[in-house]
Amino acid sequence: MALRQSSETGRRQTGKPKVSLNRALSKLGFCSRKQGELMIAEGRVRVAGKVARDPSLRVDPDRDRITVDGVQIAAERKVYLMVNKPRGLVTTRDDPEGRGTVYDCLTDLELPFVSPVGRLDKASEGLLLMTNDTRWANALLDPASHVAKTYHVQIASMPDEAMLERFRQGAVVDGELLTASSIALLRRGGRTSWLEIVLDEGRNRQIRRLLGAFDIEVLRLVRVAIGDLQLGDLAKGKARHLTAEELAMLAA
Repeated sequence: MALRQSSETGRRQTGKPKVSLNRALSKLGFCSRKQGELMIAEGRVRVAGKVARDPSLRVDPDRDRITVDGVQIAAERKVYLMVNKPRGLVTTRDDPEGRGTVYDCLTDLELPFVSPVGRLDKASEGLLLMTNDTRWANALLDPASHVAKTYHVQIASMPDEAMLERFRQGAVVDGELLTASSIALLRRGGRTSWLEIVLDEGRNRQIRRLLGAFDIEVLRLVRVAIGDLQLGDLAKGKARHLTAEELAMLAA
C-alpha cells in the first residue's frame, strides 16, 4: 500500500499520469518492457526501498525512487538515431529464432536502451528511426500526424499507366481498403520496374499486400524517407545520430 501511496503523491505533484513499473524502466532508457518484467519477477527491482514484484504497479518515473540491484535508475540522455536497415534483419531486440536484429547495426555506438520507431519487416530495408524518447516516437507514429513515408519498390512487372492508375485506386484485402498517397514509376530495366510509393499511414505489410492484390511480386522494398528526412548516403547496416536540423525537420 505504501508503494501505491508514494506513486499517487508523485502523480499529484507532477501532474503527469503514472505508468506501469515495467514501462517506467523502458521510459527511463534502462531496458525493454519484457526485460523489465523478468527483473521484477526476480525481485531485483525496488520502489521507494521496497521490493516490487508486480510489473503493473503504477509509478511516476520522474518522482518515485526506482532501483535495480540496488542502483537507482535515472533518466538517460535522449537519443535519436537513423539506421539503414539491411534486408534480413528483424526489428526486435531479442529474436527467439536466433535471427539477426537491427541492434546488430548499433555495435559501433555507445547507447542507452533504444527502441525502433515503427517497424520494417524482415524482407524490407532502408530508413529506420530508433530512440529512447517514447513521447517523440509516439508523436511520429500517431495516425493523426500523417507523417509521409517514401519507399522505392522493385517489382517483377512492367506496368503501363493504366496499371499504375489501378494501383492508385487501391484494393480491398482482408476487408481493408489499402491505398497509397501516391504511386509513380521511377524507372524500368529488363523485366523489372522501380516504383516510388508514398504512404501517410502505417498498416501491416501495406505495400506488399496492396501490390499482391494485383498479383505483382515485390522484389525489393526500401524506405528512403520519413517526412522530409532522407536516408541519403548512410551505409547499409550503419547508424548515426540525427542532427538538430533533422529533428526540427521531423517536428515541422
